Amino acid sequence: MKKIVIASIATLALATASMAAVNGKACAACHGQNFEKKAMGKSKVVKDMTHAEIEASLLGYKNTAGFGHSPMKGAMAGQVKKYSDADLKAFSQTVGK
Repeated sequence: MKKIVIASIATLALATASMAAVNGKACAACHGQNFEKKAMGKSKVVKDMTHAEIEASLLGYKNTAGFGHSPMKGAMAGQVKKYSDADLKAFSQTVGK
C-alpha cells in the first residue's frame, strides 16, 4: 500500500510540475479568460471540448502533419512547439470537460 501511495504522490507531483510549464494565461488573449471564445472567430470553444479532444488538438498542432486542414494551424503550431508532449497532455486535463 505504501508503494502505491508513494507512486501516486510522485505522479501527482510530476503532473503538477508539467501543468505549471504551460502558460495558460497566454491562451486568454484569443480563447478568453475562461476559454469561452472562438479564437479569431474560427476555433472551437475550448471549454466545451473534452480533455481528450484538447489533448489531441494540442498534440496535433505540435505535430502539424495531423492538422494540415485547420485554419488555426499556423497560429497554434507556434504556440505549442515550445512545450513537451507531456506538458501539453497535463495541461489538457486542466481545461475543458
